[in-house]
Amino acid sequence: MKLHHLRPAEGSKKRKIRVGRGESGRRGKTAGRGTKGLKARSKVRRGFEGGQMPLQRRMPKLKGFRNPNRDAYTVVNVDRLATFATGSIVTPDEMRTRGLVKHRGRIKVLGEGELSAALTVHAHAFSLGAAEKIKAAGGTVKVIE
Repeated sequence: MKLHHLRPAEGSKKRKIRVGRGESGRRGKTAGRGTKGLKARSKVRRGFEGGQMPLQRRMPKLKGFRNPNRDAYTVVNVDRLATFATGSIVTPDEMRTRGLVKHRGRIKVLGEGELSAALTVHAHAFSLGAAEKIKAAGGTVKVIE
């Protein structure tokens, strides 16, 4: 068998019907669309419901605005960092391996809870309360660019 001997399977290829090719043809004149009316014309716009109030106009309007350029952070509270041993360096990768953070991306540490261990915490952002609690426990805060 050679490449030029290959044929498509029987019935898999269907001939295109050539519509609107003269009045004597099978699909001539109106080309199977009947006479006049919306469906006889070239196109019906998307979402058109025959004059009924369309769905996108029946639905209530959503209030508010979602900023596509907002800075999204994954949040970790200070009390979750208490699982680390005193003197250890806490990086975003370390937080991910421990399961404190599920998603990749930037991390912000918030100040809910208490911290007793002195840690060096690396994160993309810190709340003022979180930074104070980490420093009060004898740790240091490093902001990652």
